[in-house]
Amino acid sequence: MSYITDLIQLIIFVGILVAFSVPLGNFFAKVFRGERNFLSPVFSKIESAFYRLVRIDSGYQMDWKEYAVQLLIFNLLGFLVLFIIQIVQQSLPLNPQHLPNVDLLLALNTAVSFTTNTNWQSYAGETTLSYFVQMIGMTVQNFLSAATGIAVLITLIRGIATRNGKYLGNFWVDVTRAVLYVLLPLSFLLSIILISQGVVQTFNHSVTATTLEGISQTIPLGPAASQISIKQLGTNGGGFFNTNSAFPFENPTPLSNFLQVLSILLIPASLVFTYGKMLGSKKHAWTIFGVMLSVFLIGVVVSYLSETANNPIFHTNQLMEGKETRFGIFNSVLWSVATTVASNGSVNSMISSMSPVSGLVAMLNIQLGEIIFGGVGSGLYGMFLFIVITVFISGLMVGRTPEYFGKKIEAYEIKFSILAVLLPSIIILVFTAVAVISNAGLSSLSNKGPHGLSEILYAFTSAGGNNGSAFAGLNTNTNFYNVLMSIAMIIGRYGVIVPILAISGSLVKKNIAPATTGTLATDNFLFAFLLFGVIIIVGALTFFPVLSIGPLLEHLLMNLKITF
Repeated sequence: MSYITDLIQLIIFVGILVAFSVPLGNFFAKVFRGERNFLSPVFSKIESAFYRLVRIDSGYQMDWKEYAVQLLIFNLLGFLVLFIIQIVQQSLPLNPQHLPNVDLLLALNTAVSFTTNTNWQSYAGETTLSYFVQMIGMTVQNFLSAATGIAVLITLIRGIATRNGKYLGNFWVDVTRAVLYVLLPLSFLLSIILISQGVVQTFNHSVTATTLEGISQTIPLGPAASQISIKQLGTNGGGFFNTNSAFPFENPTPLSNFLQVLSILLIPASLVFTYGKMLGSKKHAWTIFGVMLSVFLIGVVVSYLSETANNPIFHTNQLMEGKETRFGIFNSVLWSVATTVASNGSVNSMISSMSPVSGLVAMLNIQLGEIIFGGVGSGLYGMFLFIVITVFISGLMVGRTPEYFGKKIEAYEIKFSILAVLLPSIIILVFTAVAVISNAGLSSLSNKGPHGLSEILYAFTSAGGNNGSAFAGLNTNTNFYNVLMSIAMIIGRYGVIVPILAISGSLVKKNIAPATTGTLATDNFLFAFLLFGVIIIVGALTFFPVLSIGPLLEHLLMNLKITF
């Protein structure tokens, strides 16, 4: 009976996701085209006033190089602000717990993490960061890093859609519209709903209570709801509290759980239809969405079957270790797959406690390049890289210059696409290798054998993939991991953004060739099949050797009742 209930919940989840994604995607297209929408009567005035206040010429257009420079400067300034307020937080207001200043390397790692939309946390929020830093630092960056990803995607769309052009838009306008029309309204609405469910939103000091056993217990409080909403909608994932969305004050009810996991995928899924709308091809959007949804559902089914299969060591088919009894196995599995396909990183259960196969699915979702829905904006421009490779390979098969929406895909685009795909993969594998052969990398490991390797591999996978979720068990608040993971997060983010902008700059200059009988259709089942194959071959096989001695080996040994 529970299987049927879980299946019904999955169907409802997917149905609601699709039902909301299509209209939201159309709305986003209007926003970034500068067209009038239902928010325009109020928000257009706010937008214009903001431009006048900061002296932005909304009509000014940028080529890809200027756009990239403005983006990098903006992100650098955000990083510096976040870094500085951490190391001086003791002197700042809204610190009722009188928390000390954050250690320099931890502050560096955290600032890089939130600026790159990774939101990896080597700290416990309630015991490390003041309310001021959480709100002015983390929450603000949740908005801005998500807006940056959306802006890059919109730039890519303009590059594909524009004929014989030069300019890709205005970075400041794109970021402003992403925050004002997309992220703020949805976050405000979700915050109100979460508060109604019991998510805390207060400036009060932590409360000390006495348990039934007579033990003193500190109950943390804070302005959490306003951060939780944007952490999910912006695919950020950084928890206000240490145990993230497993903590009752972050995720108190089944309804809050359902809404939060839905909000993780909502904007990335909607942007697929924005993509199709702005390119004038709804069928192509549905093709991309179908591939994404298929991989997502495969991950959910495989993880669920693994978690409910008989375990030869524990002699049970219901693995509840590390899971919230309030939500059960299915909701834990659904969240673990959603958070890893969407570059979110929040968790409502401990991935390390899941079966090796479930851990493999979570890890592989990130290693595919965070393109299955992916981060806000970044997931779809990451998927574009695989689309380009698919179109190129298909062109080679028929002996024809590949085209995408009438734009010829040539050596320049392929080189940058391969670079953007390889950089995160290389950094993940190289840094994992460095960690497993060095004392500094092994010193904070809590598990041996293949599970220990999975902990290290997952940490760098999460950093290089800008996901932010943790396998747990590995203490990353060390100089070694703070520095290497900061480097991995930077390369994983900007090593993809800059090539995408370069490709956009190349495509925008090209003419749009009319479709002929030899043009590869990108809106049918055949293309979806080819794209799926390229994702698996290029994405998954890159990591197969290390996965085979990590979670795969652990699964085989567990069936032989061998543990470490």
